[in-house]
Amino acid sequence: MFSLDPTRIIMLLPGILLGLTVHEFSHGYVAYLLGDNTAKNNGRLTLNPVAHIDPIGFLMLIFAGFGWAKPVPINPYFFTDRRRGTFLVSIAGPASNIVMAIVLTTLLGLFMRTIGVGFAVQQVVMSAIFINLVLAVFNLFPIPPLDGSKILMSLFPSRFEETFYQLEKYSVILLILLLVLGVIRNVLFPIVGALYNLLMLYLNILVF
Repeated sequence: MFSLDPTRIIMLLPGILLGLTVHEFSHGYVAYLLGDNTAKNNGRLTLNPVAHIDPIGFLMLIFAGFGWAKPVPINPYFFTDRRRGTFLVSIAGPASNIVMAIVLTTLLGLFMRTIGVGFAVQQVVMSAIFINLVLAVFNLFPIPPLDGSKILMSLFPSRFEETFYQLEKYSVILLILLLVLGVIRNVLFPIVGALYNLLMLYLNILVF
């Protein structure tokens, strides 16, 4: 999976920047709509990718196939309904990546059918589709501090909230352990592959 091929890196960069930016912006924007200005006040309510890039997570996406961005600061106490707000903000990131993957597939199909698209452009867009799916599925893992853990926390009774916060202390160790054991890879890529194949089927329908 690790590769220093410059061509491959150049092909992946647009999708990585787009996917990470849309993901984090969506978290901040939904929080803003729900009354929390924290992301806006910290300069994170922007589509400038520089504001959202986490160097390690960025490199992981390029070389390992999955990664993360700099978490958007959220203060759930600004929400009228804290648990509902946490759920909506948390799910906004992965949902935005799914929507982006569908939009990219649709646009690629329409352009291929009408004016034609060069092979290099096809590869860049298809890489972006795959990366957005990776970001969506990876962030849905119920492991702190990923979005999935916050979604799960918002669905559980409030008495379990402290347990989730305690787990966050060990989140890095847990993630590393699951990575080393190959658990994340073995779960992540079959799901992403299945979703990607569905979108490629949709692409073929649009083109032909």
